[in-house]
Amino acid sequence: CQKELKNIGKFYIVVEGLESMQNYDYTKYHPMDEIYRWMEDVERANPELISSAVYGYTYEGRNITLLKLGLNDTAGSEKKVIWMDCGIHAREWIAPAFCQWFVKEIVNSYKTNKKLGQMLQNLDIYVTPVINVDGYIFTWANNSTRLWRKSRSLPPPDSTCYGVDLNRNFKANWGTIGVSFDSCENTYCGKSAGSEPEAQAVMDFVGTMVNQTLCFLTIHSAGQLILLPYGHPEISAPNYNELVSVGQAAAVEMKKVHGMNYTVGTSPQILYPNSGSSRDWARLIGIPFSYTFELRDKGEFGHLLPEDHIQPACEEAYVGALSIITYVHDKAFKNGAVTTVKHFTLASGFTMTIWSTIVAVFVTTGFMV
Repeated sequence: CQKELKNIGKFYIVVEGLESMQNYDYTKYHPMDEIYRWMEDVERANPELISSAVYGYTYEGRNITLLKLGLNDTAGSEKKVIWMDCGIHAREWIAPAFCQWFVKEIVNSYKTNKKLGQMLQNLDIYVTPVINVDGYIFTWANNSTRLWRKSRSLPPPDSTCYGVDLNRNFKANWGTIGVSFDSCENTYCGKSAGSEPEAQAVMDFVGTMVNQTLCFLTIHSAGQLILLPYGHPEISAPNYNELVSVGQAAAVEMKKVHGMNYTVGTSPQILYPNSGSSRDWARLIGIPFSYTFELRDKGEFGHLLPEDHIQPACEEAYVGALSIITYVHDKAFKNGAVTTVKHFTLASGFTMTIWSTIVAVFVTTGFMV
């Protein structure tokens, strides 16, 4: 009888989580406390697919939490890893919205999509909806803080300006180009590489999985770009041509969703040079595929993207991310069923087609991201 009551309790918790997920509005921006609750609910409702972990703490002591999406591998072989993070720049609200959308799409489709189910048996996908938790919370304080970009660490002794640009703080040619050493600037790179706990948490956690990690995806806005390593104009990734090809294939798929163009290239080619980015760090330590997605738009709204753009922006970004994940999966698991063209039906009903090689055209654009 006691065992029966326990099972009833577990069933109630799962049902409660499912109801909460179904009521969650993915077409709205959510404050951090709601995102935390959503993470708990989605894990509770999908115990066979999702687990969570706190892998670091922010400067102000808040949890940096990820969701791990993956199924048990019946063959018992070593699983590979996909990394995805959002919200490293506080004001880029569409990024955390996308990480939530991505998890929702996987949850809603993995049981009916045979290919996706196969990939989740071979891969664990680690998703951090918000890395810069302190900064994100600060952007919700009032209109005057809405466009805050950096973390919320204390100013250096000779300054009154808070925070560090976390995407200039990674151990990747740190401090060499495209940064500021003035703590009042948006691109302030910190006092040293890895000085910020948020950046160090990512480096520590991902660094332990470098040999298993196939792809590192970091989600930003804006500008509609797919950036590949490196941010330094004098350094080229050894697999540059393949990175371009895979990125262009993703951009082609993204355009099919709502007609939006995404430009592919290195940051110096299509945006501006920079150093200390998480994308560059991931490639430097040996993760073969590393990309920054800069989501909508191209300047009309910038970082104040209206909520009615969330769904289309996330639909096209999901297709692009899944294109890259599929490519790296199929390359790693050559004994699987790999075909030239693959079709996915998203939870929203849109069908995507992934071609093995695509050639696209570079278009130059610029945006402070």
